Amino acid sequence: MKSTIVRMSVLAALCAAASANAALIDLGPASFTPLASKITFDEVALGTNNPVFNFTGLEGLGDITVSFAGAFLGQTVTGSGVKTLTGAPSGPLTLDTSVIVKTVTDGAPGATSPTLSGQPTFNGPISVLFSKPVAAVGLKGGYFNAIGGTSIQAFKADGTILGAITNSTLGFEFYGLAESTGQNLISGISFYITGNEPAGFEIDDLTFGSKAAVNIPAVPEPSSVALVLAGAGIVATRLRKKKQA
Repeated sequence: MKSTIVRMSVLAALCAAASANAALIDLGPASFTPLASKITFDEVALGTNNPVFNFTGLEGLGDITVSFAGAFLGQTVTGSGVKTLTGAPSGPLTLDTSVIVKTVTDGAPGATSPTLSGQPTFNGPISVLFSKPVAAVGLKGGYFNAIGGTSIQAFKADGTILGAITNSTLGFEFYGLAESTGQNLISGISFYITGNEPAGFEIDDLTFGSKAAVNIPAVPEPSSVALVLAGAGIVATRLRKKKQA
């Protein structure tokens, strides 16, 4: 019976891995290698609206443009003092440049100015568009005075949502997002307040890259999982026969 329980635990873990395949996963800052590109917002003047950054010859990506605004077309900005987003982006994923973001100075502990803020300052949404899909993107967000008050959503080029995460710590937090298969599928992200966040937020040190520039944990392929499941089934059958004998 003990052997059967152990094998069933393995099967449960493998099934969970299979369901996680082709999903959005959370990465730490160490996952982004020196080959990953980075935007610190020092590259543009303080007070720049909707900055745009051009990169050439990136490993696994080639030439790419990274653009910022407050929302994507199809999303709706709601709220008065604090702005949030509702609705889903339309495809193809396109920034709504009428919703402004701006490089600002942040005096919060741990901030490295200039940073990028939505409008009103620290209380508006921020969206990022990659001219070509990337495998992973990371950034520093904060300063947070409440847990679970802000969310990041990642989207494919057609506007389909890949997944979302919320802030889990106070102060500043690093967010790292990747597509679990390592494919270049992330075309954009939206970062906005979805709950109670007294201090608002800004972003800084955005980094991104292809699988060649980011260490993305391997997820078992469905075919591999199926083979292991089949093998485990054979073992389970033999155990039952042995018990009957």
